[in-house]
Amino acid sequence: MKRIIIGTAGHIDHGKTTLVKALTGVDTDRLKEEQQRGITIELGFAPFQLPGGQKAAIIDMPGHERFIKHMLAGAFGVDLVLFTVAADEGIMPQSREHMDIIELLGVEKGVVVLTKTDLVDEEWQMLVEEEVREFIDGTILRGAPIVPVSALKKEGLDQVIAWVEKIAEEVEEKPAFGHMRLPVDRVFTVAGFGTVVTGTLWSGQIQVGDQLELMPLQKPVRVRNIQVHNDRVTKAYAGQRVAVNIQGVDLADIKRGYLLATPGFLTPTFRIDTKLRLLSSSPRTLKNWNRVRFHLGTDECLGRVVLLDRDELLPGEEAFAQLVMEKPVVAYKGDPFVIRYYSPVTTIGGGIVIDGNAPKQKRFREDVLEQLAVKEEGSLYDHVLQELETKKENPVLLEELIKKIGAGEEEVMAELQQLQQDEKAILLGATPATYISCQGVDQVYGKIQVTLDAFHRKNPLRPGYSKEDLRSRLFPRLAAKDFNNLLKHLEKNGRLEGRGNFLRLSGFTPSLTPLQEEAREQIRNTLVREGFVPPSPETLREETGMGEKDFQELFTYMLEQGDVVKVTEGIFFAREVIGQGKEMMRQFFAAQPEMTLAEARDLFNTTRKFALPLVEYYDRIRFTRRIGDGRVLLPEK
Repeated sequence: MKRIIIGTAGHIDHGKTTLVKALTGVDTDRLKEEQQRGITIELGFAPFQLPGGQKAAIIDMPGHERFIKHMLAGAFGVDLVLFTVAADEGIMPQSREHMDIIELLGVEKGVVVLTKTDLVDEEWQMLVEEEVREFIDGTILRGAPIVPVSALKKEGLDQVIAWVEKIAEEVEEKPAFGHMRLPVDRVFTVAGFGTVVTGTLWSGQIQVGDQLELMPLQKPVRVRNIQVHNDRVTKAYAGQRVAVNIQGVDLADIKRGYLLATPGFLTPTFRIDTKLRLLSSSPRTLKNWNRVRFHLGTDECLGRVVLLDRDELLPGEEAFAQLVMEKPVVAYKGDPFVIRYYSPVTTIGGGIVIDGNAPKQKRFREDVLEQLAVKEEGSLYDHVLQELETKKENPVLLEELIKKIGAGEEEVMAELQQLQQDEKAILLGATPATYISCQGVDQVYGKIQVTLDAFHRKNPLRPGYSKEDLRSRLFPRLAAKDFNNLLKHLEKNGRLEGRGNFLRLSGFTPSLTPLQEEAREQIRNTLVREGFVPPSPETLREETGMGEKDFQELFTYMLEQGDVVKVTEGIFFAREVIGQGKEMMRQFFAAQPEMTLAEARDLFNTTRKFALPLVEYYDRIRFTRRIGDGRVLLPEK
């Protein structure tokens, strides 16, 4: 069976509550003041079972203009509307405002109920029925059935039920899988149980024991008990009226307008991007930075309208706009919303959320408008690509993409795979799944290329630029893991070369000038000639006559090329001398099983200052091994 929410709508005293009681047997006017005054002030709720077994819930919404904000709290999430018009009055101001709200929220299925027919004669009823038909033909309910009813005489109720049952078959159910959202419309306590919230479950499902998040407080709570249609259950699904007993929050800390959601799914924000429409019937235009009342779900918030492509929105027009709130709100892509003028309070428009957590947008920017157009009307492929390209050189987590785009994981993954095949995106890391656009990769490479090119020209002998220095200088906000994965991708594609901790442009080879080559030979010859009593780098520099910076660069190059071997801080041997020492030791060990440090010193005809670091170097490269005060030769692999 489907899960269906039915809402009443219509002018005050047009028989909504009486109709609900006649259909369900439940008087939804539960407050003493409502019963005394004979008007609905707060939202009322009643379970409703259709003859075919279909279970539904009816939300009885107040009709008085002073309680429109309560009506709005109930209207979000409605699948089908019972639009009431009293036969003795016809279309009235709140009839029109309620219809505007229904249209803005996209509630396109319903039954028009002509109530109180027992108060008028047949001729008057026909006149009013014609007026009603003419009215609804210009609205979202055009073509809806009009059913005359006298709730007091129980006339026409069967026809209402029959139409509701028929139309209910056409209702598209809310998604019962994926992330859960429950806007809170009532909060109270039950002795022995604690805090209870009620609302219409918009998406997903709730199960006893679930850990949820109370938004916008971002406070963790746990589900203790659940009721649906006054029956205790262990699980509730989207499209049901739900009462949830929660632990972890006090009654004073929660109110209508808050939201229960899957943890980590939503983010409170002060800015949302929208496609905003001003009603044709709006008595006012909307100017940039006008203050409005924003309604989404059960929440109401004051905010300012930033018109992104004009200075004034006229009745009947629509435009991209950013709403800047005065308190944090929680919105999701595709959510419908309603705006009312700040003062006097009248419903003037509404629209659809395009980005529920938007950055500050600049007005009259073509790129901003194009991005919003893609988010609104573009394919999921276009939207995923745009989100990646908008992040530029910053990789995006898969879970962030899903959250931002407002689509299911499988759908987003399918588009990401296609983007990879089209060479427009790459999977940068598998755990957690992280993606970046190829445009973003090009931007990263472009910055690195410019930096390395300048570095190579200025330092032709250096092996490359330190990877970590490059990241901290060019991409300080990029995580080291993501940066290293980007470098691996660029190296794999032959655009860069990595050498240890250094990075250089592909094809770059350090090269010497003739004078540098001459100095290199001089240094090498000196180190070979002096053998196991090598001069210090400072002595070598003085012999070459080079400046300190130029010498250091050349000496570093010789270390990289293997001309010189560093055995310890400040002591360097020629490569040939290192090889000669190994051969001398092999000959020694051919006759003796062990060598002391003194024997090594005498063998190399050097001093302890050079002998000790040299034999320790041979230990490090696993040519020899120290045992007690001596060394033994290790088998060569």
